[in-house]
Amino acid sequence: MNTIIDTNFNFPKQKNIYKGKVREVYNINDEQLVMVATDRLSAFDVVMPKGIPYKGQILNQIATKMMAATEDLVPNWLTATPDPNVAVGHLCEPFKVEMVIRGYMSGHAAREYKAGKRLLCGVTMPEGMKENDKFPEPIITPATKAEMGDHDEDISREDILKRGIVSEADYIVLEDYTRKLFERGSEIAASRGLILVDTKYEFGKTKDGKIVLIDEIHTPDSSRYFYAEGYQARQDKAESQKQLSKEFVRQWLISNNFQGLEGQTVPFMSDEYINSVSERYIELYENITGETFVKADVSNIQERIEANVLAYLK
Repeated sequence: MNTIIDTNFNFPKQKNIYKGKVREVYNINDEQLVMVATDRLSAFDVVMPKGIPYKGQILNQIATKMMAATEDLVPNWLTATPDPNVAVGHLCEPFKVEMVIRGYMSGHAAREYKAGKRLLCGVTMPEGMKENDKFPEPIITPATKAEMGDHDEDISREDILKRGIVSEADYIVLEDYTRKLFERGSEIAASRGLILVDTKYEFGKTKDGKIVLIDEIHTPDSSRYFYAEGYQARQDKAESQKQLSKEFVRQWLISNNFQGLEGQTVPFMSDEYINSVSERYIELYENITGETFVKADVSNIQERIEANVLAYLK
């Protein structure tokens, strides 16, 4: 199956390329950004050796739909989507923190809790909780934004301000936007029979100093979803929750002795496994958006993207 793992386009007035774990961002004339969502799969901050068919299209289309569904609350960077894998928007200076918000004690928070920790990013987690329980109120647990190949690190609000990573005035806006987006995301998820468990948002500043939402929002890579039906029954029986997120990949890697730690090797991913991951992503898309996924033409993804972006930039 054709996938897009790496791009090296040369668009008119292009200044530079930034390559993240999954997305590649082209700076056009210091005015706008062309963001290409590749089919790369990242877990435990490690990029897997094989791409997942349609993953980039899925992430890009969920993110752009969710930005449209939240732009009345929070301004965002997006101006156009000229290709299924591409978003175009305003040039922004990204804040060097990811705003992680958790409605439930799951994933990283649960792993920390099991290890006996009750403080996460300076926020106290109540005693007597079990994995996947709902927090009394959603908690914001920021992370520093790591360079490719490095791990994001937990950081408290106090440390962000003390180290001058974000000014206090800006951080107040980031927190406010994070809570508003999570509330709207939770409402959208509930309307689809899902629970938005936790997610992360990234923000940047436009040239005129406006704080806007950037990157992705409410995708299975940036968010964790549970099925609402049967959630409480599973909690009461201490059973695992039925999830819609990238967590199934993490669990497969853990079961194959990989957590991104030094000396560990990424396990072999067969074509059969890769296609099963692709099918799960399509299922995620359809559940999260409530729409049938329409596969883009992947006979030559590079040519398709280049032609669509060039036509848009003209």
